[in-house]
Amino acid sequence: MKTINIAIDGPGGAGKSSISKAIAAELGFIHVDTGAMYRAIALYAVRNDCVEQITDHIEEIDVELKFIGGAQRVMLCGEDVTDFIRSPEVTMTASRVAAVPEVRAHLFNLQKKIAAENNILMDGRDIGSVVLPHADLKIFLTASAEERASRRYLEMREKPDCPTYEEILEDIKQRDYNDMHREIAPLTQAEDAVLVDSTNMGFNEVVEYITDLIREKTDLR
Repeated sequence: MKTINIAIDGPGGAGKSSISKAIAAELGFIHVDTGAMYRAIALYAVRNDCVEQITDHIEEIDVELKFIGGAQRVMLCGEDVTDFIRSPEVTMTASRVAAVPEVRAHLFNLQKKIAAENNILMDGRDIGSVVLPHADLKIFLTASAEERASRRYLEMREKPDCPTYEEILEDIKQRDYNDMHREIAPLTQAEDAVLVDSTNMGFNEVVEYITDLIREKTDLR
């Protein structure tokens, strides 16, 4: 049976994961957050102080996605690390390890296998351009750096170690630069992707808009 694959790309902080998760629940699809996979490897690198030597350890890093009740859980060497991969240090490290060809190759086959076996929404930086070039629909979801920083700050402001808005904005701009200028699979909008700028859109509005695009493109009802 042919599966339906939807690719959602875009810069960090654009809301790809939360929006994809909501749409997947609405459609009964599996949501695959590829960024979480890179974060898991980044967590390994941080814990083992081997960011610069990550290629020496890649074969011993086992990353697995488990889907429990439709929700994605990220396993690192058998440990559920879903709740440990969103720290600022892991976030910045993920951008660095994602630029390493051996890391991308390590995760590429797993991503392709999941897509071949399930109806999925897969989000990341290079899904439509590299991982799923023949996806049924490609979305490039973005928002201004200032809007993305504001959203992130509102999410984190209750935490005792919350960075300032200015620090978050600078981190986002640096991640954008790193992602767009890496040699391997840089962040880019696929030629046949639909651009969705959510700067002036609410969460539910974006979910409804993209869900309608998917239904129209795939004839889902």
